[in-house]
Amino acid sequence: MVLGAVWAVAIVLLPLRLGLPFIPPALAIPAAFLIPGAVMAMMIGVLAARRFFNTDLIDGEAAASGTRAQIDERVLRNTTEQMVLALLVWPFVGFSLGGVSILALGIGMAVARLLFWVGYHVSPPLRSLGFAASFYPTLFGAFWAVWIWVN
Repeated sequence: MVLGAVWAVAIVLLPLRLGLPFIPPALAIPAAFLIPGAVMAMMIGVLAARRFFNTDLIDGEAAASGTRAQIDERVLRNTTEQMVLALLVWPFVGFSLGGVSILALGIGMAVARLLFWVGYHVSPPLRSLGFAASFYPTLFGAFWAVWIWVN
C-alpha cells in the first residue's frame, strides 16, 4: 500500500515538475480515458472468451467460486468501479492541473489495472499494489487539484 501511495504522488506530481508542454484538458481527457479503456476492453474480451468456450457460463451465469472466470469477473467489476470514479474526478483534475496530469493518470491506471489483474491470478501482494496504484492516484489527484483550486 505504501508503494501505491508513492506511485500516486509520482503520477500526480511528476508531470507538474517535468515542465512538459501544456495540453488543453479538453484534448487530454479523451486520451486519458482511452488508455485504461483499452485495458478494460481486453478484460471484457478475455471474460467473453471464457464464457464462450464454457457451457456453464455461456448463458451469462456467474462463474463458480475460485475459478479463473470468477477472478476475471471480480477484476472487471473492480475496474468498472475505478473507471467510474475516474470519470467523476479526472476532468476536475485536468482543468485544475492541466492535461498532462490526466494523461499520466490514464497511463498509470492502465499499468495498475494490469498489475491488479495479474496479481489477482498470481499473487495477493501484487493485487493489492495494483489496487492501491489505481485508487490512490485518483484520490491524490483530486486532493491536489482542490488544493491548487482553493489557493
